Amino acid sequence: MAIQKILVVDDSPTERYFLTDVLVKNGFSVSTAESGEEALTKIKADKPQLILMDVVMPGQNGFQITRAIAKDPETQDVPVIICTSKNQETDRIWGLRQGARDYLVKPIDPQELLAKIAALG
Repeated sequence: MAIQKILVVDDSPTERYFLTDVLVKNGFSVSTAESGEEALTKIKADKPQLILMDVVMPGQNGFQITRAIAKDPETQDVPVIICTSKNQETDRIWGLRQGARDYLVKPIDPQELLAKIAALG
């Protein structure tokens, strides 16, 4: 099943706008959350088919939220792609261990992002 509904989770309005713009122009339906806590609420209310997750956010970080999504039977089938400025290999490995399907480093390359989404769909 092709992915249509994507939740973008990032505390940066600029990043949310950039990712939303790229996704909407490519035919995706996008909702956004400014924090991990808001993301968990939105995931339960309106289950997305993919989550793009920032790591560095106030409150719970993206690694913690990704782990919560992966452990919850209601949400564990929703793939998470971490989109972060944390570019160390150890961060990437840790993100994947928390349950993320993929890991992209900011600045996000739109073509790479779309290719990763297509690979999941």
